[in-house]
Amino acid sequence: MGLTSNNVLVLAVLSAVLLFGGTVWWWPRLARRGWRAVGGRVGILLATQVAVFASVGLAANQAFGFYASWADLLGRESGQGVVVDHGGTGTGGPLQVLDTQQVNVPGGDLPRKAGQIQKIEIVGRTTRIASPAYVYLPPEYFQPRYRTRTFPAAVVLTGYPGTAEALIKGLHFPQTAHRLARNGEAQPMILVMMRPTVAPPRDTECVDVPNGPQTESFFAKDLPDAVGHHYRVGKKPGSWGIVGDSTGGYCALKLAVHHPDVYAAGAGLSPYYKAPLDPTTGDLFHGNKRLQNEADLMWYMKNRPAPDTSLLVSSSRNGEANYKDTLGFIDLVKSKPPTRISSIILDSGGHNFNTWRREIPATLQWLSGRLSDR
Repeated sequence: MGLTSNNVLVLAVLSAVLLFGGTVWWWPRLARRGWRAVGGRVGILLATQVAVFASVGLAANQAFGFYASWADLLGRESGQGVVVDHGGTGTGGPLQVLDTQQVNVPGGDLPRKAGQIQKIEIVGRTTRIASPAYVYLPPEYFQPRYRTRTFPAAVVLTGYPGTAEALIKGLHFPQTAHRLARNGEAQPMILVMMRPTVAPPRDTECVDVPNGPQTESFFAKDLPDAVGHHYRVGKKPGSWGIVGDSTGGYCALKLAVHHPDVYAAGAGLSPYYKAPLDPTTGDLFHGNKRLQNEADLMWYMKNRPAPDTSLLVSSSRNGEANYKDTLGFIDLVKSKPPTRISSIILDSGGHNFNTWRREIPATLQWLSGRLSDR
């Protein structure tokens, strides 16, 4: 059973309940002196606490999507990485559909009513980075009257470490996009949902690392090219947007700022504005001061020509550490046309899924209004 399986969570909770009951039942018999009684008390208390902590940990992982599998949890994830194609040719192409699944909305078994989620594998033509993703296709994509129509597309990024599944199960991006389009509050959009961590376990912060993963180039060129060749995505620059939370939010803003010819709009939910350097990232810049400066969005907006793109940032007055930085970024961008800035500022809300779920509907509406389907 997988780490995110409901069966695993139920088994852990059931074990905790049974062990707690067993502790209450057996405690009188163990309340004696002697090494056996003492050992029994220690053992049953330890087992109960382990079961309780496991239950809480599994529930938190399902809610926030920290790890996708046991291998991911134990640091043994090997299903992703940087792939170098020495032969120069590939048999599967830059994008392969690996599986399909239903959207958790009424009529989910009918793509023409609910749309469809496809699990894909993307291999970058120029960067040779390979990464899995999930693509949400709206119902209109499967309806005969729209068979020649193209759709706007939005890349949706998790935080770090994050899992792409959390964007579906925890943050409900496909369900929200479906509801908004059904109610006429947003246009139908294709969503490409993935984690920004394309070389796990390293956090590359969507940077082109010297002599390392070319993550920014992957998201700026390889990903749109692969998706655009496989799906009916609009061909104009205004057809693409990008959104993310936390690390994904920083990446979304940076990609929109650095590549306005690709991303017409970028939304950061609880973002930060400068790439950190810590044990998870390693040395991202290898002493290259220019790269380090350009990864600082405040520095970039002050020292480089303002990009023709639209940005959205979110924070909360109480509960978010980025509140003051976000206000500063808003003030800076307001003075830098033609860049456009919008914001969502909550009265309170922490750096968590519950806060982001409150912001996602308005964010998708904002994104929809800034993207073209041609």
